[in-house]
Amino acid sequence: MRLRNIPGADEVVGHSPLVVHDPEAYKGRWKELFGNEHPIHIEVGMGKGKFITEMALLNPQVNYVGIERYTSVLLRAVQKREQMEEIPNLYYLCIDARELPQIFGAGEVERIYLNFSDPWPKDRHAKRRLPSREFLARYRQILAEGGRVEFKTDNRGLFEFALEEAKESGWPLAECTFDLHHDEKLMQGNVMTEYEEKFSGLGNPIHKMVILPPDGNGLL
Repeated sequence: MRLRNIPGADEVVGHSPLVVHDPEAYKGRWKELFGNEHPIHIEVGMGKGKFITEMALLNPQVNYVGIERYTSVLLRAVQKREQMEEIPNLYYLCIDARELPQIFGAGEVERIYLNFSDPWPKDRHAKRRLPSREFLARYRQILAEGGRVEFKTDNRGLFEFALEEAKESGWPLAECTFDLHHDEKLMQGNVMTEYEEKFSGLGNPIHKMVILPPDGNGLL
């Protein structure tokens, strides 16, 4: 995926107090950073941060970590946050998602959100897709007992791929819909991302699934 490089993005993100710059140092003790015992939810591939920012504002009893690989994208989230009042239960990371097991300890994360992830359409890039079995194995390492992964997309092919990967990896399917915005149950409390607003506005159905780690009991 090619992104337009924004001059100064690396410097702004690299110096922002909203971004944790030494995340490995907090492995197993993220609650010390937040200063409380609240559960930790993460969004992998947070984009410009609309979803996770709204979630943090709506749920002060939950600690949130937004993860974005590209500084040119994360810059937009940082700039928006700088114009807002302090949100003490939200931090950002600029890392590759493959590093998650080096950043979070076993059982440290209660919920993982994947929203409108890059589909990586070429077959040879399947391992890069965030709902792939390779990433599910990483998520399993950090999810708490009773944890879960929530995935939303408008890409039917990617969604079907994700369903198959979960099945082959032994992750039970707790919830599934191919038309989220017409599913009364799953729409309760739904917070839309920028892409969700865009694609649903074009009439594209939004797909969502909730999966549980193998041998885990989901908190639904």
